[in-house]
Amino acid sequence: MHSGFTLPRELAPHVRRARELVRDRRRGGPEHLPTGVAAWDELLAGGLRRGATVELVGRPSSGRFALVLALLAAVTGSGEAAALVDLGDGLDPQAARACGVDLERLLWLRPRTIKEALAGAETVLGCGPALVVVDLGLPPLAGGRGAEAAWLRLARAARARRTALVVSSPYRASGTAAAVVLELGRRRSLWRSGGGAPPLLCGLRAGLAVLKDRGRRPGACVALRFDLESAVAAAGDDERAGCGGAATKAGAAVRRAVA
Repeated sequence: MHSGFTLPRELAPHVRRARELVRDRRRGGPEHLPTGVAAWDELLAGGLRRGATVELVGRPSSGRFALVLALLAAVTGSGEAAALVDLGDGLDPQAARACGVDLERLLWLRPRTIKEALAGAETVLGCGPALVVVDLGLPPLAGGRGAEAAWLRLARAARARRTALVVSSPYRASGTAAAVVLELGRRRSLWRSGGGAPPLLCGLRAGLAVLKDRGRRPGACVALRFDLESAVAAAGDDERAGCGGAATKAGAAVRRAVA
């Protein structure tokens, strides 16, 4: 704003300082963010708590990134901003859009090392989005698990900005920084066969268990089902519709499959 600018008197009551908007955002709004998966919301007693750090641990093919997509779709679909720090480079923008992710509300970072990922996450947290997901990809992690001091800084920044921070990793990485640790384990693959054709993988069953939860007793577990056929069909419908309004329906179909 130029130093010589004078705000018209009739506009003054409608103009607010940025610090006031940030303060009101921290105070207002629901305490939890929906995950897009009813069983996950139930396990977390209402969803992701704003300002909390949650670590989601899952081996390859456990469905971990599918949960990340469902979470991003739920948050961006509700009009909130989110960021994905994608160290594993696992995001396919077209597939994410088919799952219901609003790409216009998603900031996508593609770091090359864990050090870059932590630095990028800290920078993004300073902007105060509703959700920041740090996905560390597949093992072995590029650059190790990162220094615990860096994870603790991220957790403090998330609390200060009232941002939900989710760390998605093939194994424990954030040390003591996470208030909640969830483990996703694949239980059984689902196959469909018939007519002499080779068996086709159509889904998998998994269990999501609480390993750590400050203030609550760990040990709770819910069963999840990932229906690959529903997800593929939804994505196909979205492509035929030109990735327009069908993206929301596709995301809903995927989220229903994870239930």
